[in-house]
Amino acid sequence: MSTEIKVPELGDFHDVPVIEILVGVGDEVDVETPLLTLESDKATMDVPSPVAGKVEQILVAIGDHVDEGTPIVVVAETAGASASPSGQSQPAAAAPSAAAPAGAAAARASSAGVPGSTGPAPAAAPPAAPAPTRPAYDAQVVVIGAGPGGYTAAFRAADLGLKTILIERYERLGGICLNVGCIPSKAFLHAAKTLSDAEEMGAHGLHFEAPTVDLEALVGWKDEVVVQLTGGLAQLAKRRKVEVVTGVAEFIDPHALRVGDREITFENAIIAAGSRPVKLPFIPDDPRVIDSTGALSPSAIPGRFLVIGGGVIGLEMATVYDALGAEVTVVEMMDQLIPGCDKDLVKPLATRIGKRYAQVLTGTEVKAVTAQDDGLSVEFSNGQTEVYDQILVAVGRVPNGKLLAAEHAGVAVSDRGFIAVDAQQRTNVPHIYAIGDVVGQPMLAHKATHEAKVAAEVIAGVPGAAFDARTVPSVAYTDPEVAWMGLTETAAAAQDVKYEKQVFPWAASGRALGLGRPEGFTKLLFDPESGRLLGAGITGVGAGDLIAETVLALEAGLDAEDIALTIHPHPTLSETVAFAAEMQDRSITDLMPPRKKS
Repeated sequence: MSTEIKVPELGDFHDVPVIEILVGVGDEVDVETPLLTLESDKATMDVPSPVAGKVEQILVAIGDHVDEGTPIVVVAETAGASASPSGQSQPAAAAPSAAAPAGAAAARASSAGVPGSTGPAPAAAPPAAPAPTRPAYDAQVVVIGAGPGGYTAAFRAADLGLKTILIERYERLGGICLNVGCIPSKAFLHAAKTLSDAEEMGAHGLHFEAPTVDLEALVGWKDEVVVQLTGGLAQLAKRRKVEVVTGVAEFIDPHALRVGDREITFENAIIAAGSRPVKLPFIPDDPRVIDSTGALSPSAIPGRFLVIGGGVIGLEMATVYDALGAEVTVVEMMDQLIPGCDKDLVKPLATRIGKRYAQVLTGTEVKAVTAQDDGLSVEFSNGQTEVYDQILVAVGRVPNGKLLAAEHAGVAVSDRGFIAVDAQQRTNVPHIYAIGDVVGQPMLAHKATHEAKVAAEVIAGVPGAAFDARTVPSVAYTDPEVAWMGLTETAAAAQDVKYEKQVFPWAASGRALGLGRPEGFTKLLFDPESGRLLGAGITGVGAGDLIAETVLALEAGLDAEDIALTIHPHPTLSETVAFAAEMQDRSITDLMPPRKKS
C-alpha cells in the first residue's frame, strides 16, 4: 500500500520553507527516518517518516513552502510495518515518478546566445538500436563526469528528488578543475604573487632576503587545498544520497552504460565528460615535456623553461614558474598573447612579462623539438634554435565526446568531439543531455555549472528552465590579471556593431597607486542609442573579481547612469568601474570629463 505522508503539526508556524531533502526515490526508510528538513525563523526541524517502506515520490523541492497537512512524500509501505502514532497519512493516488517541483527559478544561458560559443542545434545521428525492455532503471539520472558541471548536475538532480548516480573515472570527485586545474593552479599563483610582491617592494624601500622555496612543502600545501575541497564534495554526495561509481563509462544503448563489469540503466543521462589537453604530433615522448597537469606537480624548478602556447593556461603557468626562479620563454603562433582578447587589455600584461621573461615570441611557430642529453632543442619559425630544460605544451583542449561510445545511444558527436545541444541542454536524443566542455566554447567551469543546473531542472520538470545567459566572463589569472565579458572591441569590429567606449586608467586610482600597481585600466562599452552596457574589460590586480559587477550590470540591462549612481566604497579598485561609467555620462570629477560629441 502506498502512503502519502504529510507535514505534521507545526504549532504557530506557517508557510515554512523546505531547506533540505534527506531521501531520494527508491530509498528504504524506517519509522522515524528523517525525510526532509524545515526551517522556521527560530529553528530547524526534521520531518520523520511515520511508516517503513520504499520512497516512491518526492512531492516537494528545496525552496518550497509548506504548512501542516502539506503532502511531502509517498512511501510504499513494507508489509506488516506499523505506522508511528504521530504520523498523519492516507492512501495516495498514483502519480508520475518524479513530480515537478513548484516555485523553482529558471532561465539560465543558451549556447547559441553566448558570445564566442559554439553549439548548433542538435544534429541528426543514425538511430540507435532500441533499448531492451527492463523492469526498472537503476537511476532516474546518471551523470558521466564529476567535474564542476557533473557534480553540480548530480547534486541539483538529487535536491530535486531524483535518484542519481554520479560516475567519475578518477578516485576523487572534482574533475580536472579541482584536482589538476583551476584550484591547484590558483594556489600556486598565490604563492607566485607573494614572491613577486616581496621582490618588487624593494623599489619602495622594503627589502627582504632572497626567499628559499621548499618545493616539496609548497606542492604539499597545494595538495592539501585539493584534498579539502574534493573531500567536501564526497561528503556532500553522501548527504544527498548520490551514489558515486568510480570507473570509465561507455554507452551500451540509449538507456544503459557500462562501468567496468557493472551495467547501469538510467531514465535520463547527463554527459559532463570534460576535455583533455591537445597533444602536438611533433613533440617527442620525453619526461621533460609536460602538460598543465604535470606543471602542477613539479619535482624541481627547471633552469630554462619553454611554454608553447600564449593562451590563458600557458601564461598562468609561466607566471608561476617565473616567480619560482625559472628562465621563462613563451611562444605563441598568433600575433598576440591571449588570442581573441582585445589587444589593449593584453598590452599591460605583455609589457610586464616582456621585462621579466627571457623571451616572449608572438607570431612564431615551433617547427621541431629534438630530445638531447643536454636538453630539448627547439627550432622556431623565425630561424631561432634554443635548448630548454623543460617544455610545457599548452595549446588548447579537445572535448572527450568521442570517448564515451555515444553512438551506441544514438547521440550525435562531431568530428572534433563536441556534442550539440539545445537551450535545455538536450542532445539529439531527448532524454540524454550534455554540458560543459563537450558542448562547445567557452570551456569554462562557471559555464558548465550553470548548464548543469539547467539540465537537472529540465529533467525534474522545472518550468522555464533554459540556458539563457547574456554573457560568460573570461579571466586570465596572470600578473596582472586580464578579465573581459560581453561585447569585445574585436567582436564588434567583426560584426560591425556600433558602440561607445570609456576607459578609466588605474594611474588615476588611489588604491592602485597605493598597491604600487598603476598599470591597469577599466574599459566599458556602451550602446550609443540606449546607453546600456554592452561589454567590459579590466586589466590589473584582482581584475577577475572586479569583472563580476559588470556581468551583473549587463544581465540587469543597466546603463552608464545606473552604474555611476551606485555608491562604491573608497578607496577601492571597484571604484574604477563607476569612474568609467561616470566618464560616459560626463559626471566624472576624478579626471576631466570627455568632450561632448557634436
